Amino acid sequence: MSASAITIIGEAVIDLVEGPDGQFAAHPGGSPLNVAVGLARLGMPARLLARLSAAPLGRRLREYAEANGVDLSHAVTATEPATLSVVSLAADGTAAYDFYVDGTADWQWQPAELAPALDHHGILHAGSLAAFLTPGAEHVGDTLRAAQERGMVVSLDPNIRPGLVGTRAQARATVEQLVSYAHVVKASDEDIAWLYPDERVGDVLQHWRGLGAVLTIATLGPEGAVAATGAGVLREAAPVVEVVDTIGAGDAFTAGLLAELYRFGSGPAWHEHDIAGAMRFAVETAAITCTRAGADPPHRGQLPGRTIP
Repeated sequence: MSASAITIIGEAVIDLVEGPDGQFAAHPGGSPLNVAVGLARLGMPARLLARLSAAPLGRRLREYAEANGVDLSHAVTATEPATLSVVSLAADGTAAYDFYVDGTADWQWQPAELAPALDHHGILHAGSLAAFLTPGAEHVGDTLRAAQERGMVVSLDPNIRPGLVGTRAQARATVEQLVSYAHVVKASDEDIAWLYPDERVGDVLQHWRGLGAVLTIATLGPEGAVAATGAGVLREAAPVVEVVDTIGAGDAFTAGLLAELYRFGSGPAWHEHDIAGAMRFAVETAAITCTRAGADPPHRGQLPGRTIP
């Protein structure tokens, strides 16, 4: 096993974002790509295992990742087209997504293409649509299980997209299987409300810990985030900012969280103080992203009092 890194498995998509004039602009996106770029901008060694189309939109995704310092040495050059997401913004900046996923590159994983995820130690992060859509989702899950067995720290963000993840019962079964492989699980309160409509957020976080996760976190939008740990419950308020839109905010939170947990090391047995610090950094990172159009996470030097260690 080679050097330590943060490896991200999952999709890289083109977001078609509707502007005030009704015109659409194309931007690189997709939760895993956003997390990888966020980590690289925070000075972390970020490797993205994605299936990138060889067509022009796929090349644009590749160029964007490389320009931001993301390691694509094991990304797959795929013959299938890139996935598209059409993004509509509400008056308060919240985003709604419609995906075009049939036959696109991101879901066609083969086991050999995912094998490089296991050749580094450190953190392995996955989730979003790549963990749900066939035929590749089974292989993504197998890779997370193998990483756990090899002693890697496994991170999961289900990033639920209703309408693409099956029925609620099917999605919940998939999530709970993946949670059993993970040490860190982060989800939005909206994800949790859709998966468990009759449960409180805190109860779901504890349920996931009972399935094997060490640290479970729910992001709460402008209310910040809450975490369940072995020592109890941690809460972190969000800074008050002027929101342009929320595109990529949850992914920026994940990047900030994983960046700090990676720096602290010794995972998954992190000290409570370190977890609290990671949550604080994560909400700061997400808040800055909300002040910018699109998924545009900050560099470490743009965060108050933060420099590359």
